Amino acid sequence: MESSASSPAAAPLVKRQFHVLVGVTGSVAALKLPLLVSRLLDIPGTCVIRAWDCRKPLLFCPAMNTVMWEHPITAQQVGQLKAFGYVEIPCVAKKLVCGDQGLGAMAEVGTIVGKVEEILFRHGGSQQS
Repeated sequence: MESSASSPAAAPLVKRQFHVLVGVTGSVAALKLPLLVSRLLDIPGTCVIRAWDCRKPLLFCPAMNTVMWEHPITAQQVGQLKAFGYVEIPCVAKKLVCGDQGLGAMAEVGTIVGKVEEILFRHGGSQQS
């Protein structure tokens, strides 16, 4: 998002006071992974990643059904995001809404919060933004 005099909503982004970005997307993660990897960021919300300062941490929390998670292309896409320097908060195994039992559930909220706190502490940004 670019700042302009006619767009006061863009002003907070110009200050870039954010310390960490966490992508918690739920079951649509399987749809967003290819977009993030290919940089075709047309889904609302994902364009923030293109404007993100790559020197700051970006965490992502994949979630999808087990069959999608086990597909080889998912491993490639997660690997590409990690190659960008993004930090994965791995999915967990449990019974999913679709009825599958296995990997694919988003990490628990406590796990996500703990990882964010760890990253903030490691990067010296213990203040909240």
